[in-house]
Amino acid sequence: MAQTNILLEAGTNELEVVEFYLDEAAAPSVGEGLENVEADPQAPADAGFYRGYYGVNVAKVLEIIRMPKVTELPEVQHPSVLGAFNLRSRIIPLVDLAMWLGKTHTQTDEQPKTIVTEFNNVTTAFMVSGVNRIHRISWEKVEQPNKYVAAVSNNTVIGVVKLEERIVFLLDLEKVVANLNPKLGLRLDDLGEDWDNTGYRALVADDSALVREMQRDLLEKAGFTVEVVENGREAWERLEDFKRRAEEGNRPITDFVHVMVSDIEMPVMDGLNLTHRIKTDPMLKQLPVVLFSSLITDKLRHKGESVGADDQISKPEVTQLAKRAMALIRDRERAQTETA
Repeated sequence: MAQTNILLEAGTNELEVVEFYLDEAAAPSVGEGLENVEADPQAPADAGFYRGYYGVNVAKVLEIIRMPKVTELPEVQHPSVLGAFNLRSRIIPLVDLAMWLGKTHTQTDEQPKTIVTEFNNVTTAFMVSGVNRIHRISWEKVEQPNKYVAAVSNNTVIGVVKLEERIVFLLDLEKVVANLNPKLGLRLDDLGEDWDNTGYRALVADDSALVREMQRDLLEKAGFTVEVVENGREAWERLEDFKRRAEEGNRPITDFVHVMVSDIEMPVMDGLNLTHRIKTDPMLKQLPVVLFSSLITDKLRHKGESVGADDQISKPEVTQLAKRAMALIRDRERAQTETA
């Protein structure tokens, strides 16, 4: 599957989702929070397995292949790590996604498929029962999972989409990879600097509570005053409120916010659409915007550039966030001083 041919134009507030399914050995019991699991419509009523539907952002998918020949690894963090395989001279670990989710994978006449992904500059493959198709949807159609669904899925579900007559759960594969190898996850290291910050204000948008609080902690340690929101729509509403107050009081927007830090993948409004709105707004266009996302790769960096993002940081590089945000603010202040 050629990734570059199916990615959407940046800033449209749409995403493309690869829908796949996992065949489970037994029907889920009521109350397990698996409302998306339905009987396979092509199987007889007594087939003995159920099909759960899931999705992942196509921007994270390199390709979809048949089940490869797998070599077992000597030591693994979790039994769901089946081993590794060679794909065009790249050694890639393979994870049984059903097993990681705590489900009992069942064998059918259909051969499993392997979804090869890349995010946070890490390549990982996931074994699934099969792949349906790619759907183009608006982020406004993506609902945030309720607390119960989030809890029973170990916070792996990041969004819920109703497609046709079934429910598809969007999975946070980054969390899976980080749990299997904690060294690849977000971590706060010592900032190692004596920050000279006289009270810059940052607005942070991210749908992950863990990431929001980590960014808040990091930026506050660097002297920022931080406000956090859960998605691009909430961020835009706060920015519009800042605009209104600035106009009413004849004050600069920097009295309210100095930098916008945003994830890309968020329900309701994504970070690319948010950035596009900021950079096309007469009052807000000078506000520095930093995109902080697992989708920041060499292949996808052009999407942030096309909507005017001032900087883009891959999520594992969290300790770079404060330093680069402050550099953007000071560059903007120097430019304004020179033109005054």
